[in-house]
Amino acid sequence: MDIEYEAEIIREVLLGNPQPFESLVREYQRPVFNLMLRTVNDVDVAADLAQEAFTKAYARLETFKPGKRFFPWLYSLALNVARDHLRSQGRDFHVFMGDPAVMSRSEDRPDERQFVEDRLDSDKVFAFVQEMAPKYREALLLRYKLDLSMQEIGEALGITVSGAKMRISRGLEMIRDKFKEVSDVR
Repeated sequence: MDIEYEAEIIREVLLGNPQPFESLVREYQRPVFNLMLRTVNDVDVAADLAQEAFTKAYARLETFKPGKRFFPWLYSLALNVARDHLRSQGRDFHVFMGDPAVMSRSEDRPDERQFVEDRLDSDKVFAFVQEMAPKYREALLLRYKLDLSMQEIGEALGITVSGAKMRISRGLEMIRDKFKEVSDVR
């Protein structure tokens, strides 16, 4: 969904016509639900939390800054809903990546051996990412699974663009260090 179309939808909703908001829900319900599912690992609770995120987004729509993409703003709001839920349960915030292959951006390879090696490396990356502090894990997830720009990552996480770059860089450095550590053991 392009930024102009999102802006038109938001303008319509703010003028009193709630119907167009449904387009934003349809467009972004899957990534918001998936965030919640990775966070709570319960389909029913994830659905409730996703609905709560969209309800809060609708209620706070006047705080959205025109000219920006809607998804990073929504994702930031959804992260806060997830954090609040986990705090109310006495649990720490933790986003699970889901599929180990999401961190690997390698192209499909015709060579089967190379494919298997890539998949094993992808599984290792997944394990390393799961061990990271949530601030690095979230930034890597937004960059490599959701393909957000550094600006959008900063907006979603409530940090500066340089902060987003730093988290991505440090997260990737941690992964490289873990790979080196594992290969040095062999």
